[in-house]
Amino acid sequence: MSTRIPTSTSVTESSVIPASLTDVWHLIKLQDFHNFWTKLAKSQHVKGASPETDIVKWTFKDGTEQEVKQEEHSTIDHFITYSVISSTPALTYSSVISTIRCYAVTSGPNEGSTFVQWSAQFSSDADAGVIEDARFKRKEALADLASVVGKKK
Repeated sequence: MSTRIPTSTSVTESSVIPASLTDVWHLIKLQDFHNFWTKLAKSQHVKGASPETDIVKWTFKDGTEQEVKQEEHSTIDHFITYSVISSTPALTYSSVISTIRCYAVTSGPNEGSTFVQWSAQFSSDADAGVIEDARFKRKEALADLASVVGKKK
């Protein structure tokens, strides 16, 4: 019997991006993640996958390929929720669902900026290494997003 170390199966990272909500939200589309996330070589719609669902294939620079499915999207509340539906190589856990939320910073020293929160809920079979990797990747992607939006100013 193996000993399993208890771990949280969720992760949330956030950042204040020094750009307007409009500028940041414009990039938060699954098929456009390659425009800011430096780990991605490309991201593109999967043609003919489903007429009712947006499915996007992410090809990472390390060769990993994942198909992600948009679960929810709101241009009013500025959030997108997606899940990974396939991966090559295969994931070491059963499932993950992620949400990116954007909020306009309306007062204080960061007024005019955007607060971005990127969370993930993993299945209970995800280990601590998976959670830490997700934390690292989200931090890196948020830094990439800030860098890209900052260059457009």
